[in-house]
Amino acid sequence: MIKKPDYILLGTVIALVVLGIFILFSISGSYSWEKFGSPYSFFLHQIIYGLLPGLILGFIAFKIPLDKLKKISFPLLILNIVLLGLVFTPVIGMSSGGAHRWLNLRVITFQPAELLKITFILYLASWISKWGSNSGSLRDKNKYQFTGFFLPFIIVLGIISFLLIKQPDISTLGIIGSTALVMYFVAATPVWQTFSLLLVAASALIILIKLAPYRLNRFLVFLNPSTDPMGIGYHIKQALIAVGSGGIIGVGLGMSRQKFGFLPQSIGDSIFAIFSEETGFIGAFILISLFAILAWRGFLTAKNSSDKFSQLLAVGITAWITIQAFINIASTIAIFPLSGIPLPFISYGGTALINELVAMGLLLNVSKRT
Repeated sequence: MIKKPDYILLGTVIALVVLGIFILFSISGSYSWEKFGSPYSFFLHQIIYGLLPGLILGFIAFKIPLDKLKKISFPLLILNIVLLGLVFTPVIGMSSGGAHRWLNLRVITFQPAELLKITFILYLASWISKWGSNSGSLRDKNKYQFTGFFLPFIIVLGIISFLLIKQPDISTLGIIGSTALVMYFVAATPVWQTFSLLLVAASALIILIKLAPYRLNRFLVFLNPSTDPMGIGYHIKQALIAVGSGGIIGVGLGMSRQKFGFLPQSIGDSIFAIFSEETGFIGAFILISLFAILAWRGFLTAKNSSDKFSQLLAVGITAWITIQAFINIASTIAIFPLSGIPLPFISYGGTALINELVAMGLLLNVSKRT
Protein backbone atom coordinates (compact mmCIF):
# COMPACT_ATOMS: atom_id res chain seq x y z
CA MET A 1 0.00 0.00 0.00
CA ILE A 2 1.38 3.40 -1.00
CA LYS A 3 1.09 6.10 1.64
CA LYS A 4 2.62 9.48 2.35
CA PRO A 5 6.38 9.59 2.98
CA ASP A 6 7.84 10.15 6.43
CA TYR A 7 7.52 13.91 6.86
CA ILE A 8 9.60 13.89 10.06
CA LEU A 9 12.46 12.32 8.11
CA LEU A 10 11.96 14.80 5.26
CA GLY A 11 11.98 17.76 7.65
CA THR A 12 15.13 16.47 9.34
CA VAL A 13 16.97 16.19 6.02
CA ILE A 14 15.87 19.71 5.01
CA ALA A 15 17.10 21.09 8.35
CA LEU A 16 20.50 19.37 7.94
CA VAL A 17 20.95 20.69 4.40
CA VAL A 18 20.00 24.24 5.43
CA LEU A 19 22.43 24.16 8.37
CA GLY A 20 25.15 22.90 6.05
CA ILE A 21 24.58 25.70 3.54
CA PHE A 22 24.59 28.36 6.27
CA ILE A 23 27.81 27.20 7.93
CA LEU A 24 29.53 26.73 4.56
CA PHE A 25 28.58 30.29 3.61
CA SER A 26 30.10 31.44 6.89
CA ILE A 27 33.39 29.57 6.33
CA SER A 28 33.65 30.03 2.56
CA GLY A 29 35.06 33.54 2.70
CA SER A 30 38.19 32.52 4.59
CA TYR A 31 39.09 30.18 1.70
CA SER A 32 37.52 31.82 -1.34
CA TRP A 33 39.26 35.19 -1.07
CA GLU A 34 42.63 33.48 -0.99
CA LYS A 35 42.02 31.06 -3.88
CA PHE A 36 39.46 32.70 -6.15
CA GLY A 37 39.19 36.33 -5.10
CA SER A 38 35.53 35.95 -4.14
CA PRO A 39 33.94 35.20 -0.75
CA TYR A 40 31.21 33.09 -2.36
CA SER A 41 33.14 30.63 -4.57
CA PHE A 42 32.87 27.49 -2.40
CA PHE A 43 29.34 28.37 -1.34
CA LEU A 44 28.15 28.79 -4.95
CA HIS A 45 29.98 25.65 -6.04
CA GLN A 46 28.16 23.65 -3.37
CA ILE A 47 24.81 25.06 -4.50
CA ILE A 48 25.34 24.64 -8.26
CA TYR A 49 27.26 21.36 -8.36
CA GLY A 50 25.91 19.74 -5.21
CA LEU A 51 22.54 20.92 -3.93
CA LEU A 52 20.67 21.55 -7.21
CA PRO A 53 21.59 18.28 -8.99
CA GLY A 54 21.21 16.46 -5.66
CA LEU A 55 17.62 17.68 -5.27
CA ILE A 56 16.75 16.65 -8.84
CA LEU A 57 18.33 13.19 -8.56
CA GLY A 58 16.93 12.77 -5.04
CA PHE A 59 13.42 13.42 -6.36
CA ILE A 60 13.96 10.85 -9.12
CA ALA A 61 15.13 8.35 -6.49
CA PHE A 62 12.00 9.10 -4.49
CA LYS A 63 9.72 8.39 -7.48
CA ILE A 64 11.48 5.41 -9.10
CA PRO A 65 9.84 1.98 -8.53
CA LEU A 66 12.01 0.00 -6.12
CA ASP A 67 11.61 -3.25 -8.05
CA LYS A 68 13.21 -1.64 -11.13
CA LEU A 69 16.03 -0.32 -8.99
CA LYS A 70 16.57 -3.80 -7.62
CA LYS A 71 17.02 -5.19 -11.15
CA ILE A 72 19.70 -2.69 -12.15
CA SER A 73 21.65 -2.78 -8.87
CA PHE A 74 24.29 -5.20 -10.17
CA PRO A 75 25.05 -3.25 -13.41
CA LEU A 76 25.31 -0.07 -11.33
CA LEU A 77 27.88 -1.72 -9.04
CA ILE A 78 29.92 -3.01 -11.99
CA LEU A 79 29.91 0.47 -13.56
CA ASN A 80 31.02 1.99 -10.26
CA ILE A 81 33.89 -0.52 -9.93
CA VAL A 82 35.03 0.36 -13.46
CA LEU A 83 34.99 4.05 -12.50
CA LEU A 84 37.08 3.22 -9.43
CA GLY A 85 39.67 1.67 -11.72
CA LEU A 86 39.68 4.66 -14.07
CA VAL A 87 40.98 7.01 -11.36
CA PHE A 88 44.42 5.45 -11.95
CA THR A 89 44.43 6.25 -15.69
CA PRO A 90 46.50 9.24 -16.86
CA VAL A 91 43.77 10.65 -19.15
CA ILE A 92 40.84 11.28 -16.82
CA GLY A 93 42.24 10.21 -13.47
CA MET A 94 43.16 13.09 -11.16
CA SER A 95 45.36 12.98 -8.09
CA SER A 96 45.79 15.38 -5.20
CA GLY A 97 48.11 15.09 -2.23
CA GLY A 98 49.33 11.70 -3.43
CA ALA A 99 45.81 10.21 -3.57
CA HIS A 100 44.08 9.05 -6.77
CA ARG A 101 40.40 9.57 -5.93
CA TRP A 102 38.90 11.80 -8.62
CA LEU A 103 37.77 11.59 -12.23
CA ASN A 104 38.08 14.75 -14.31
CA LEU A 105 35.58 14.67 -17.18
CA ARG A 106 36.33 18.32 -18.03
CA VAL A 107 32.69 19.28 -17.42
CA ILE A 108 32.57 17.80 -13.93
CA THR A 109 34.98 16.33 -11.39
CA PHE A 110 33.74 13.67 -8.98
CA GLN A 111 34.78 10.86 -6.64
CA PRO A 112 33.64 7.36 -7.69
CA ALA A 113 34.24 6.16 -4.12
CA GLU A 114 31.43 8.42 -2.90
CA LEU A 115 29.01 6.88 -5.42
CA LEU A 116 30.09 3.43 -4.27
CA LYS A 117 28.45 3.98 -0.89
CA ILE A 118 24.97 3.91 -2.43
CA THR A 119 25.59 1.46 -5.30
CA PHE A 120 27.12 -1.12 -2.95
CA ILE A 121 24.19 -0.76 -0.53
CA LEU A 122 21.75 -1.26 -3.42
CA TYR A 123 23.62 -4.34 -4.61
CA LEU A 124 23.86 -5.90 -1.14
CA ALA A 125 20.17 -5.26 -0.44
CA SER A 126 19.21 -6.88 -3.75
CA TRP A 127 21.57 -9.84 -3.44
CA ILE A 128 20.85 -10.64 0.21
CA SER A 129 17.07 -10.29 -0.28
CA LYS A 130 17.17 -12.91 -3.03
CA TRP A 131 18.96 -15.34 -0.72
CA GLY A 132 16.74 -14.53 2.24
CA SER A 133 13.41 -14.88 0.41
CA ASN A 134 12.73 -18.02 2.48
CA SER A 135 12.59 -17.20 6.18
CA GLY A 136 15.68 -18.31 8.04
CA SER A 137 17.45 -19.65 4.95
CA LEU A 138 20.54 -17.53 5.55
CA ARG A 139 21.09 -19.16 8.94
CA ASP A 140 21.11 -22.67 7.48
CA LYS A 141 24.40 -24.34 8.38
CA ASN A 142 24.94 -26.02 5.05
CA LYS A 143 27.90 -26.01 2.71
CA TYR A 144 26.05 -24.22 -0.09
CA GLN A 145 25.22 -21.26 2.15
CA PHE A 146 28.93 -20.91 2.95
CA THR A 147 30.29 -21.31 -0.59
CA GLY A 148 27.37 -19.68 -2.39
CA PHE A 149 26.85 -16.67 -0.14
CA PHE A 150 29.57 -16.06 2.47
CA LEU A 151 32.58 -16.52 0.18
CA PRO A 152 31.14 -14.41 -2.71
CA PHE A 153 30.41 -11.65 -0.18
CA ILE A 154 34.07 -11.69 0.91
CA ILE A 155 35.30 -11.71 -2.70
CA VAL A 156 33.18 -8.70 -3.76
CA LEU A 157 34.15 -6.77 -0.62
CA GLY A 158 37.78 -7.75 -1.20
CA ILE A 159 37.80 -6.34 -4.76
CA ILE A 160 36.33 -3.05 -3.56
CA SER A 161 38.77 -2.94 -0.63
CA PHE A 162 41.75 -3.45 -2.94
CA LEU A 163 40.73 -0.54 -5.20
CA LEU A 164 40.07 1.79 -2.26
CA ILE A 165 43.36 0.90 -0.55
CA LYS A 166 45.24 1.61 -3.78
CA GLN A 167 43.80 5.14 -4.02
CA PRO A 168 44.23 5.28 -0.93
CA ASP A 169 40.84 6.04 0.66
CA ILE A 170 40.77 4.05 3.89
CA SER A 171 38.12 6.26 5.51
CA THR A 172 35.59 5.50 2.74
CA LEU A 173 36.52 1.81 2.96
CA GLY A 174 35.80 1.92 6.68
CA ILE A 175 32.34 3.41 6.12
CA ILE A 176 31.47 0.92 3.34
CA GLY A 177 32.81 -2.03 5.32
CA SER A 178 30.95 -1.03 8.50
CA THR A 179 27.70 -0.55 6.60
CA ALA A 180 28.11 -3.92 4.86
CA LEU A 181 28.64 -5.64 8.21
CA VAL A 182 25.48 -4.08 9.64
CA MET A 183 23.45 -5.22 6.62
CA TYR A 184 25.01 -8.69 6.74
CA PHE A 185 24.11 -9.08 10.42
CA VAL A 186 20.56 -7.72 10.04
CA ALA A 187 19.94 -10.20 7.19
CA ALA A 188 19.81 -13.06 9.75
CA THR A 189 23.08 -14.61 8.63
CA PRO A 190 25.01 -16.96 10.94
CA VAL A 191 26.46 -14.96 13.82
CA TRP A 192 29.87 -16.65 13.59
CA GLN A 193 30.26 -15.28 10.06
CA THR A 194 29.70 -11.71 11.22
CA PHE A 195 32.28 -12.15 13.99
CA SER A 196 34.71 -13.64 11.49
CA LEU A 197 34.29 -10.60 9.25
CA LEU A 198 34.85 -8.30 12.24
CA LEU A 199 38.05 -10.16 13.12
CA VAL A 200 39.34 -9.90 9.54
CA ALA A 201 38.47 -6.18 9.42
CA ALA A 202 40.26 -5.49 12.73
CA SER A 203 43.36 -7.38 11.57
CA ALA A 204 43.41 -5.49 8.25
CA LEU A 205 43.07 -2.16 10.09
CA ILE A 206 46.08 -2.95 12.30
CA ILE A 207 48.16 -3.82 9.22
CA LEU A 208 47.11 -0.64 7.40
CA ILE A 209 47.97 1.49 10.45
CA LYS A 210 51.45 -0.04 10.63
CA LEU A 211 52.07 0.42 6.90
CA ALA A 212 51.40 4.18 6.88
CA PRO A 213 53.13 6.43 9.45
CA TYR A 214 50.43 9.14 9.25
CA ARG A 215 47.75 6.62 10.27
CA LEU A 216 49.88 5.52 13.21
CA ASN A 217 50.38 9.17 14.20
CA ARG A 218 46.61 9.71 14.21
CA PHE A 219 46.20 6.75 16.54
CA LEU A 220 48.97 7.96 18.86
CA VAL A 221 47.39 11.42 19.03
CA PHE A 222 44.04 9.81 19.86
CA LEU A 223 45.65 8.01 22.80
CA ASN A 224 47.32 11.24 23.97
CA PRO A 225 45.84 14.43 22.41
CA SER A 226 48.60 16.57 23.96
CA THR A 227 51.28 14.76 21.91
CA ASP A 228 53.37 17.20 19.82
CA PRO A 229 50.80 20.06 19.78
CA MET A 230 52.66 21.90 17.01
CA GLY A 231 53.25 18.76 14.94
CA ILE A 232 51.14 15.58 14.67
CA GLY A 233 48.80 16.83 17.42
CA TYR A 234 48.18 20.23 15.83
CA HIS A 235 44.93 19.32 14.03
CA ILE A 236 43.09 17.89 17.02
CA LYS A 237 44.41 20.68 19.29
CA GLN A 238 42.97 23.37 17.02
CA ALA A 239 39.69 21.47 16.67
CA LEU A 240 39.30 21.28 20.45
CA ILE A 241 40.10 24.99 20.76
CA ALA A 242 37.36 25.76 18.23
CA VAL A 243 34.78 23.59 20.00
CA GLY A 244 35.69 24.97 23.43
CA SER A 245 35.64 28.59 22.21
CA GLY A 246 31.96 28.28 21.30
CA GLY A 247 30.77 28.08 24.89
CA ILE A 248 27.01 27.77 25.33
CA ILE A 249 25.66 29.99 22.55
CA GLY A 250 28.70 30.35 20.27
CA VAL A 251 30.62 33.34 19.00
CA GLY A 252 28.07 34.01 16.23
CA LEU A 253 27.77 33.05 12.56
CA GLY A 254 30.74 34.29 10.58
CA MET A 255 32.71 35.14 13.73
CA SER A 256 34.91 32.03 13.97
CA ARG A 257 38.62 32.70 14.44
CA GLN A 258 39.83 29.14 13.85
CA LYS A 259 38.66 29.14 10.23
CA PHE A 260 41.30 31.72 9.28
CA GLY A 261 44.12 29.27 8.65
CA PHE A 262 44.37 27.84 12.17
CA LEU A 263 42.22 24.72 11.74
CA PRO A 264 43.07 22.46 8.76
CA GLN A 265 40.20 21.34 6.50
CA SER A 266 37.70 23.70 8.14
CA ILE A 267 35.22 23.32 5.23
CA GLY A 268 35.64 19.55 5.08
CA ASP A 269 36.52 17.07 7.80
CA SER A 270 36.72 19.69 10.57
CA ILE A 271 33.54 21.61 9.81
CA PHE A 272 31.82 20.41 13.00
CA ALA A 273 34.46 22.23 15.05
CA ILE A 274 33.73 25.52 13.24
CA PHE A 275 29.99 24.90 13.54
CA SER A 276 30.40 24.38 17.30
CA GLU A 277 32.54 27.50 17.63
CA GLU A 278 29.98 29.71 15.91
CA THR A 279 26.78 28.18 17.33
CA GLY A 280 28.04 26.88 20.67
CA PHE A 281 26.80 23.92 22.69
CA ILE A 282 23.20 24.67 21.71
CA GLY A 283 23.95 24.52 17.99
CA ALA A 284 26.06 21.38 18.34
CA PHE A 285 23.30 19.72 20.38
CA ILE A 286 20.70 20.58 17.72
CA LEU A 287 22.91 19.19 14.94
CA ILE A 288 23.60 15.93 16.80
CA SER A 289 19.89 15.64 17.64
CA LEU A 290 19.01 15.94 13.95
CA PHE A 291 21.31 13.03 13.11
CA ALA A 292 19.76 11.05 15.98
CA ILE A 293 16.26 11.73 14.62
CA LEU A 294 17.39 10.69 11.15
CA ALA A 295 18.71 7.40 12.58
CA TRP A 296 15.45 6.81 14.49
CA ARG A 297 13.20 7.44 11.50
CA GLY A 298 15.49 5.51 9.17
CA PHE A 299 15.54 2.36 11.27
CA LEU A 300 11.81 2.73 11.94
CA THR A 301 11.29 2.84 8.17
CA ALA A 302 13.30 -0.36 7.88
CA LYS A 303 11.24 -2.04 10.59
CA ASN A 304 7.95 -1.17 8.86
CA SER A 305 9.13 -1.86 5.29
CA SER A 306 7.07 -4.10 3.05
CA ASP A 307 9.77 -6.52 1.81
CA LYS A 308 13.31 -7.71 2.49
CA PHE A 309 14.93 -5.55 -0.19
CA SER A 310 13.30 -2.36 1.14
CA GLN A 311 14.22 -3.30 4.70
CA LEU A 312 17.89 -3.89 3.90
CA LEU A 313 18.06 -0.77 1.72
CA ALA A 314 16.71 1.38 4.57
CA VAL A 315 19.06 -0.27 7.09
CA GLY A 316 22.08 0.25 4.83
CA ILE A 317 21.38 3.92 4.08
CA THR A 318 20.60 4.74 7.73
CA ALA A 319 23.66 2.87 9.01
CA TRP A 320 25.93 4.61 6.49
CA ILE A 321 24.80 8.17 7.37
CA THR A 322 24.73 7.45 11.12
CA ILE A 323 28.16 5.80 11.24
CA GLN A 324 29.76 8.52 9.11
CA ALA A 325 28.26 11.33 11.20
CA PHE A 326 29.30 9.65 14.46
CA ILE A 327 32.91 9.09 13.34
CA ASN A 328 33.27 12.65 12.07
CA ILE A 329 31.91 14.28 15.22
CA ALA A 330 33.69 11.84 17.55
CA SER A 331 37.06 12.42 15.88
CA THR A 332 36.60 16.21 16.12
CA ILE A 333 36.18 16.05 19.90
CA ALA A 334 38.98 13.47 20.40
CA ILE A 335 36.91 10.43 21.36
CA PHE A 336 37.82 8.70 18.08
CA PRO A 337 41.02 8.85 15.97
CA LEU A 338 41.09 11.48 13.21
CA SER A 339 39.71 9.79 10.12
CA GLY A 340 39.33 12.34 7.32
CA ILE A 341 35.64 11.48 6.97
CA PRO A 342 33.33 14.39 5.98
CA LEU A 343 30.18 15.21 7.92
CA PRO A 344 27.08 14.23 5.89
CA PHE A 345 25.05 17.17 4.48
CA ILE A 346 27.39 19.66 6.17
CA SER A 347 30.93 19.28 4.79
CA TYR A 348 31.94 20.79 1.45
CA GLY A 349 31.79 18.40 -1.51
CA GLY A 350 29.37 18.29 -4.42
CA THR A 351 29.63 14.53 -5.11
CA ALA A 352 29.06 13.68 -1.47
CA LEU A 353 26.00 15.95 -1.15
CA ILE A 354 24.45 14.56 -4.35
CA ASN A 355 24.99 11.03 -3.14
CA GLU A 356 23.49 11.76 0.27
CA LEU A 357 20.40 13.43 -1.21
CA VAL A 358 19.87 10.48 -3.58
CA ALA A 359 20.12 8.17 -0.57
CA MET A 360 17.51 10.22 1.30
CA GLY A 361 15.25 10.08 -1.76
CA LEU A 362 15.50 6.29 -1.69
CA LEU A 363 14.85 6.19 2.06
CA LEU A 364 11.76 8.37 1.66
CA ASN A 365 10.72 6.11 -1.22
CA VAL A 366 10.84 3.12 1.15
CA SER A 367 8.99 5.07 3.87
CA LYS A 368 5.91 5.59 1.69
CA ARG A 369 5.41 1.82 1.29
CA THR A 370 4.01 -0.11 4.24
